[in-house]
Amino acid sequence: MQDSTQAVLRRFVVFEGLDGAGTTTQLKRVEAALGSARIPHWTTFEPTNLPTGRLVRQVLRGEVEARPETLARLYSADRHEHLYGPGGVLERLGRGELVVSDRYIFSSLAYQGVACGPDLPRLLNSGFPLPELLVFFDLPATVSMGRVDGRGEREIFDTLPFQEKVRRTYEESLSEFADSGVKILRIDATKSIEAVTEAVMEGIGSILSDPATP
Repeated sequence: MQDSTQAVLRRFVVFEGLDGAGTTTQLKRVEAALGSARIPHWTTFEPTNLPTGRLVRQVLRGEVEARPETLARLYSADRHEHLYGPGGVLERLGRGELVVSDRYIFSSLAYQGVACGPDLPRLLNSGFPLPELLVFFDLPATVSMGRVDGRGEREIFDTLPFQEKVRRTYEESLSEFADSGVKILRIDATKSIEAVTEAVMEGIGSILSDPATP
């Protein structure tokens, strides 16, 4: 999917991983750390809380039935609003803020790539800009599902066979984007929450201190 015309957005950080990998937990901890350090920032997530994102979540919870191809298109529409809409990613970056998002195009390539095949997700996401830093929370699918079961709530993709396929698809994406200009940080998400946060903050610190990053 990697397209040489895809721009890399400086100071844009994306968290990715299987369900249960800890992206949401780490987003909250990173938000607190950035606030303490007085670094202008915005933490966000996909699906968003916009009407498009709320519809996606209804599908994921099984409350609304939709074809896998329809869901892929809904994700793309929500992402477009997230990026380009009022108060969205591009506007925040334009203010000089660091933007950290829990999930982005790589989730679509992995999850929708398994659900409806790779071609449509690749097409739908080929025009979106790339983040400067991709943080991948690496976790075996068995551990992922154990954590999901622990929170007592499953979505339509929360099965072990599906998550195993998603993990393989993530690996393919990481390889594909290795030479794209995106800095990829792989973190062992089986480590303690504190250790993971430390590794994430080191990665964020590396782009903040990079002279190439305005």
